[in-house]
Amino acid sequence: MPILLLDDGTIKSDLDEIVGELAPLDIHLKHYDPGTSLLFPHLLEQDVLTDSEKQQIIELHNGVFEFIQQENGYLWSDLLNLHPGLPNFQNLITTYSRYHHHTAPEALFLLAGEMIFGFVKPDGDQVQLLIQSQDYIHIRAGVEHWSSPTALLNFKAVRYFTSVEGWVPNYTGTQLSDYLNKPY
Repeated sequence: MPILLLDDGTIKSDLDEIVGELAPLDIHLKHYDPGTSLLFPHLLEQDVLTDSEKQQIIELHNGVFEFIQQENGYLWSDLLNLHPGLPNFQNLITTYSRYHHHTAPEALFLLAGEMIFGFVKPDGDQVQLLIQSQDYIHIRAGVEHWSSPTALLNFKAVRYFTSVEGWVPNYTGTQLSDYLNKPY
């Protein structure tokens, strides 16, 4: 289940309260447990996946989450498998941990591990959102944010796309709030 850290140090763990805090940004957050992880627990635990193993996971989730794809106009999906063994691991963390926005929605369903997202609210306050396994997030186009793995340094997520070029980050130069620049 997600956890939200506000700029003033308040921590929220109630999903309805978190959704309310993120509403001004038009971010959709849900917790689903379709039970699909029970079908391939060994794949969620291993770092390196073959292309066929990735495809197996994607096909299973596309069937389960067909309604999400239709509702939001996603054209395809892929599996993001971040772990310390990746050759460009540190570069990926550095790339996404700077404030940016996209010209298309960013959506993902976290299968395993944890991720942190940071957002700038309309009033300039910043918040950090921890999402965990079975959490789904949809960030509308243009929302200023960053993302990173937690100290676990490992996650697997199905990403949903409406366009390839829409996922290219457009960096904003916004600096992380001093208060939020402290670990949980």
